[in-house]
Amino acid sequence: MIKVEHVRKTYKVSKRNAGFASACKALLRREYEYIHALDDVSFTISDGEMVGYIGPNGAGKSSTIKILSGILTPEEGTCQIDGLTPWKNRIQHVKNIGVVFGQRTQLWWDVPVMDSFELLKEIYRINPHTYLHNLELLTDMLNLSELLRTPVRQLSLGQRMRCEIAASLLHNPKILFLDEPTIGLDAVSKLAVRDFILQLNKEKHTTVILTTHDMQDIEALTSRIILIGKGQILLDGTIEDIRMDYDSTEEALAAFYRSHQI
Repeated sequence: MIKVEHVRKTYKVSKRNAGFASACKALLRREYEYIHALDDVSFTISDGEMVGYIGPNGAGKSSTIKILSGILTPEEGTCQIDGLTPWKNRIQHVKNIGVVFGQRTQLWWDVPVMDSFELLKEIYRINPHTYLHNLELLTDMLNLSELLRTPVRQLSLGQRMRCEIAASLLHNPKILFLDEPTIGLDAVSKLAVRDFILQLNKEKHTTVILTTHDMQDIEALTSRIILIGKGQILLDGTIEDIRMDYDSTEEALAAFYRSHQI
């Protein structure tokens, strides 16, 4: 179970005007702005749930995922995932999670995909039998057989994302964090990734937290959404709670954002 209570995260960002004079002035006296990325955020996610974590740019989605995965430490609040605090018990915690950031890679750019998988096997200390079983299963489900010997830099975006998802699942994580997993993918690749995630949840009861701006992904994969804006939870419910009389989910969501001035 994931339990987040009263989490706050603030970033200190330096500001200055353009121009040489402003640059010189900033050397002597810096001006700062404090951005409240997360402001008293609380929610609970049960084992096996598939939840869409959505909101506009800068709402605090990625900051939340980074805290849940142990990358960031909040100033206030608590977070318990299967009894562990992510930023305090990182070694134990990362054994139970898989993370896919759509705009960042965990694969080594200049070597074949298989070399990256082998290195991840050593990092996570995966049992050889488990590793071979998972590799065979993921290769078949994600159609990776033609990609394993190809350097990552030579893969298309859709091919790389399939490999990224496989890499995040080699160690049998209980929880999968997906941050924009289908960004830039064509229709066929999107459908393949969606079908795989649904099958993974059904067969292995994997908890999935999906962060995306693609509402088709949300509708296809999740029954519950948590909507965040300006660092605060604005809605914890279903798509139907915001759709109302609008023809499309995107229109309803845009109207919801406008009504909350975000």
